[in-house]
Amino acid sequence: MEEMATRTLSQFRNEPTADFSLPENRRAMEEALAKVRFEFGREYLLRISGEWISTGDKLVSVNPSNTREVVGVHHKATPALANRAVESAYAAFSQWSRTPAEERVRLLLEASRILRARKMEFDAWLVYEAGKTWPEADADVSEAIDFCEYYAREMERLSGPQPVVQLPGEQDEMIYIPLGVGVVIPPWNFPLAILVGMSAATLVTGNTAILKPSSETPTIAAKFADVLLEAGFPESCFTLLTGSGAAVGDVLVEHPKTRFIAFTGSRDVGLRINELAAKHRPGQIWIKRVIAEMGGKDAIIVDGDADVDKAVDGVLASAFGYQGQKCSACSRAIVHRAVYDQFVEKLAAKARNIKVGPSDDPGNYMGPVISAGARKTILQYIETGKQEGRLVAGDGAAPESGYFILPTIIADVEPGARVFQEEIFGPVLAVTKARDFEHALEMANDSQYGLTGAVFSNDPEHLRQAKERFHVGNLYFNRKCTGAMVGAHPFGGFNMSGTDSKAGGPDYLLLFLQAKSVATRV
Repeated sequence: MEEMATRTLSQFRNEPTADFSLPENRRAMEEALAKVRFEFGREYLLRISGEWISTGDKLVSVNPSNTREVVGVHHKATPALANRAVESAYAAFSQWSRTPAEERVRLLLEASRILRARKMEFDAWLVYEAGKTWPEADADVSEAIDFCEYYAREMERLSGPQPVVQLPGEQDEMIYIPLGVGVVIPPWNFPLAILVGMSAATLVTGNTAILKPSSETPTIAAKFADVLLEAGFPESCFTLLTGSGAAVGDVLVEHPKTRFIAFTGSRDVGLRINELAAKHRPGQIWIKRVIAEMGGKDAIIVDGDADVDKAVDGVLASAFGYQGQKCSACSRAIVHRAVYDQFVEKLAAKARNIKVGPSDDPGNYMGPVISAGARKTILQYIETGKQEGRLVAGDGAAPESGYFILPTIIADVEPGARVFQEEIFGPVLAVTKARDFEHALEMANDSQYGLTGAVFSNDPEHLRQAKERFHVGNLYFNRKCTGAMVGAHPFGGFNMSGTDSKAGGPDYLLLFLQAKSVATRV
């Protein structure tokens, strides 16, 4: 600890994303896609404390751009194996928690180095298993690297005694210590970045981790587990447990030796985790902590004096980047009546020109949605939207090789409509007319969620009002509402968007630690 306090890492800087217009980057990505495709269909075993386990019950992950292609085959854990994983992590905690913070930081920085060296390879896995286009995939990997680098520096800051008031005749200090066994449950939409962020925070703070990846993107998680092992993290300090949430998720959350759960996903699953974690179990000696980020119904307000072209571009990128499958995605555009017709016309024209197709083709702006179930649900919402408003884009035929949906815009939507209120998690945008800016703010806040939002306006007073009253955790002015950057935009929302965890910010690691005060009479 003392040695750590004297060591200072360089200032954090965000990892740059690749420019795929450069021939060398394009060529490197094409080579990575070919390399990853060669590994399609590989079988992945479970691993608990260094033991590789075959259950025979297999999860098949397919390419959502071409459902005939099997990306990976994974053995599913059983409830008994889930219990075993918690017991193993609990047994390993005493040793891992006493590993010097400097060593944990070093290992995390080594994981970052490996991710950076294999960046294009991870890009390719994200393209094939998560359906991300080249730029979206590269941004995901860059964010994963950022989390490693940022949390390493945060752990360095928090590793030594913290400043407290010194009473006369005493030496007073406060230190942070780890919690225990953490269950990490990431989503499929950022299957590397969020997995890495929550895992890195858990491990670098000295907790042991059970990583329960989404059943939609288990191969990416398996590849990251390989990175942790290559970086030198002990096999005992983490377990990757693939399986259905119904079979093993509740077991992990309810186990009396689980100390905390870090979750990113839907509102309903997050609420269930919070409920299960709140109930005391026999043998449990703590109140479990839940760190949850649960989604949004995010709005962009376009004011009467806004630059309409810039607003159109910002809404378009926010609504249809990664097929609208982001908790931060814009799914409501609330537009001042003075520019409403002009905005809708320009937005619909640009949306109709978006190219949709397989995500490994760099010419496509949008790839597939993640699964057949997601596609079915989104199409049902579109049919509902047609009854609730005016369809102005999205009425053409989508490619049939995978789970494709055209970018869809439904105008003239009332605030009480389902497509205005309910999270759709797909490329569907509701556009609503506002009488004035006050009305726009009222409608933006008319939601059970409070994650991201944006305002396009040139009125300083309106921006001041939005800063004070637009009730979201991440607010942006005159830019899109997606693309939070680690360090600059600590991420997390209010209300049903979760516990406002502020991932990528200076408060985040404190959620994985507890403070201990020590006073010595001198």
